[in-house]
Amino acid sequence: MKALGTVVASTLIAGLVTVGTTVLPAVAQEPKPGTQTTPGTQTPGTQTTPGTQTTAATVPVYKPPLRGAPAGRVGGGTRSGSGRDMFVLSALVPADSGLTISEQPALYWFISGATTLPVEVTISDPRAVQPLLETRLPGPVQPGVHRIKLADHGVRLAPGVAYQWSVTVISDVNRRSRDILAGGVIERVEAPTGLREKLAQTPPSEQLPFIYAEAGLWYDALASISDLIEIRPNDAQLQKERSALLTQVGLPEIGEAGR
Repeated sequence: MKALGTVVASTLIAGLVTVGTTVLPAVAQEPKPGTQTTPGTQTPGTQTTPGTQTTAATVPVYKPPLRGAPAGRVGGGTRSGSGRDMFVLSALVPADSGLTISEQPALYWFISGATTLPVEVTISDPRAVQPLLETRLPGPVQPGVHRIKLADHGVRLAPGVAYQWSVTVISDVNRRSRDILAGGVIERVEAPTGLREKLAQTPPSEQLPFIYAEAGLWYDALASISDLIEIRPNDAQLQKERSALLTQVGLPEIGEAGR
């Protein structure tokens, strides 16, 4: 599998297509009833304006982890040279390393048009020579948002390891330098203080994207909102929330297309 490369722009078509063989900043404390909040003390699912009371946020607000992280997103936006397979490819990841508390999370990527070309997904462990996962997806691949569940492939992530992953469209199996590639970094971390207690309260599933985004857990936030969209694909509010989440990590065209 080629190393990650080629900087690219991205677009999104709403909807989820399931494919495949298919320390962090502490969570903000809840404000006392009737009290006001000050800037920088938001709680999951809320937004504030100086001098006003807390109001419910309409979209998840992603807060990147306040720690050094390796560069994450690479590739995307590359179009093939043939008229038959013209598309934009993107990994739905933040610019820096994305975090998860899941041992077997899901990875999401987007392609703007259908292709009959081979598509591979690879996960690389920096401690190993061989890929942790290298799988060819069944074709043809349809346009939209696609998901790879690590559980479907028996893959588990070790805590504290920055894994690189990529999705590659193989234009010519004999000339891999022509591969069209997009990818990012994923790292499994321990849950921040207070998060597990908050999740133990069994919040409504609609609140999970807000909770995870506030905690800086990109992959968990994206998975929770995408799971809701899979169940309710025509829900405009859910599409808006995912679009906003993607826009916040520098994917404006993808965000706009999801509305």
